[in-house]
Amino acid sequence: MTGLGGGAAAPGDYVYFKSVVPLHKISIGSKLWRYYDFGPKAVPPLICIPGIAGTADVYYKQIMSLSMKGYRVISIDVPQVYNHHEWIHSFEKFLDSMNIHHQVHICGTSLGGFLAQIFAQYRPRRVKSLVLSNTFLETHKFAAAMPWSPLVSWTPSFLLKRYLLTGIRDGPHEPFIADSVDFVVGQVETLSREDLSSRLILNVNVASVGSLSLPDSFITIMDTNDYSAVPQQLKDQVNERYPSAKRAVLRTGGDFPFLSRPDEVNLYLQLHLRRVGVEPRPDLVQGFTRDGSSGSNDHEDGNSFDDHPTDDGDRSSGSDGRKTEHSESGPPNSDGLVPTSIVLGMVSSALHVSLCACS
Repeated sequence: MTGLGGGAAAPGDYVYFKSVVPLHKISIGSKLWRYYDFGPKAVPPLICIPGIAGTADVYYKQIMSLSMKGYRVISIDVPQVYNHHEWIHSFEKFLDSMNIHHQVHICGTSLGGFLAQIFAQYRPRRVKSLVLSNTFLETHKFAAAMPWSPLVSWTPSFLLKRYLLTGIRDGPHEPFIADSVDFVVGQVETLSREDLSSRLILNVNVASVGSLSLPDSFITIMDTNDYSAVPQQLKDQVNERYPSAKRAVLRTGGDFPFLSRPDEVNLYLQLHLRRVGVEPRPDLVQGFTRDGSSGSNDHEDGNSFDDHPTDDGDRSSGSDGRKTEHSESGPPNSDGLVPTSIVLGMVSSALHVSLCACS
């Protein structure tokens, strides 16, 4: 694999993952949700929310490992929402559409960790526990570092990607960290201009996490000790807010420990889930159906990681009325963009002070 900004072949385990685990796409109202859902449906799910540069795919190592141990993992893309109240309502509708009406366990990284806390604050009855990684409590610093945010919606895609990636430390990296950076850079390339602009706007929408009714004992804070795009001061604030939370410190791992240190991250996630009362069901691992649910061993269409589906796993509309999308939208129309020269100057002047949490 190559360094930041270069092309890289997809890791072999990721190619295998994509051949086995279907990516689901559903429209709920005006929002398109892309997500993976794998593991026994009888087990309360761990829902993974990526950072600003991530997609549902960045947690593929957790999906593969934990589902084979009998846990259910749902990894989502953050849809195109532009403020935190819109996020709360959209995520709640997503849970309803998935028939998840009990309390959930959420793992969030960077912006994903912030969104997890916001949801737990405003919908306390729906959240049982949190795993927070390299995250923050408020967005004021990000807003101050991005004075050109009013122009985001009209900024060309390549400039948004350039700004997004400035928060990721460029080499030299240890090989396993370099590989994780390459993977995330590849995921950023898959994002549309609308995806990029909505995430950047969400990241600078001034807000802060208030008091949570969730006990600290149901929170695990998992941070890397080397570096991350989130300033240490902001990570320290999280530790101070939840003084009795469990600590899971990774000596190294960079911005994306779930990719660079998956064995340690997966172990910490298992310890967290067991501590908050989630019992895995390894007896249901055999016979996964095409949509990721657990089926009986004699189910004719049952798939486990030893089976290879032949399509991308898109589903047709179900009886619950959810509309399923079978393809991604085409490239955004460039009509109405601010002239590139103007935006380039503004973005370039802001790149060296970027505090964008790109994990």
